[in-house]
Amino acid sequence: MAVLAGDWGRPVNTSAHEKGGIHDDETAQDLGFSGGTVAGSLHMEQFPPLLLEHFGADWWRRGNLSLYFRQATMDRDPVRCFLEPGDADRARVWMENEAGDVIMSGSAALGEDLESELRQRVAQVRPATDLRMLADIRVGEVCEPLTARAGDDQIDARLKVITEPLPLYEHNAQENARWGGRVLPAAACIHTFRGVETPLAPVRGPFVGLFGAIEIQYLAGPVVSERDYELTGQVLAVSESPKTEVIWFEATLADPTNGTPVARMIKMDRLMKGASPLWQAEASGSEA
Repeated sequence: MAVLAGDWGRPVNTSAHEKGGIHDDETAQDLGFSGGTVAGSLHMEQFPPLLLEHFGADWWRRGNLSLYFRQATMDRDPVRCFLEPGDADRARVWMENEAGDVIMSGSAALGEDLESELRQRVAQVRPATDLRMLADIRVGEVCEPLTARAGDDQIDARLKVITEPLPLYEHNAQENARWGGRVLPAAACIHTFRGVETPLAPVRGPFVGLFGAIEIQYLAGPVVSERDYELTGQVLAVSESPKTEVIWFEATLADPTNGTPVARMIKMDRLMKGASPLWQAEASGSEA
């Protein structure tokens, strides 16, 4: 089957106003980026049209999208998605910029994918030997169940700038009845999982982080607005690179009335060593 290509989109850096973070021009430039970065979760919103074309609407109920972020983009940089059909209910997916550079890449599937791009990467993580910001984190750590809920206002905020608007995100009586509510676009859906981050990942000192990889797995989806979910999480791995400390964690949204898992996320975050006093102090000492 032929490779499917999406339309060009120009994602907006909606967090550019958050001073001191990776989306802020000044902070990002101090860390070696060209400017404030667009969150990878926003880029993920460009993939559903291709996923629906290949897998059909059932992807919202039990589909998987697993992406490793390779290169940052800046506000309104043009990007487009691609999908290459694979075996049975799996496909290879990626995003490119105008120069043909790969921005993110991974896998997509219909059904629970235990061999997804990120599951394979987690299995290959090497144990960290020198963690400072993440020194208090333990692999396997779980957090107490939390309540998670996304409001219509979060969808409305995304619809003002989203690159690929779809009817099921709107106040659309037919679509809302079909799916049990307004379906959350990727960025809003991912935010709903993030309540586990503080209890799972106590970070030492100030830090600047950025998303390194995200997977969404629908199990009895989709995730909709104005509904309470039970949220649980677990640390999968910690690692490091010359410039970052890294944490991988998994979070699950479940129906609080019967415990049925609705969706699961795997997320990898990178914490920049260059922004941490715990690493800057060593650099200053070595220079002296």
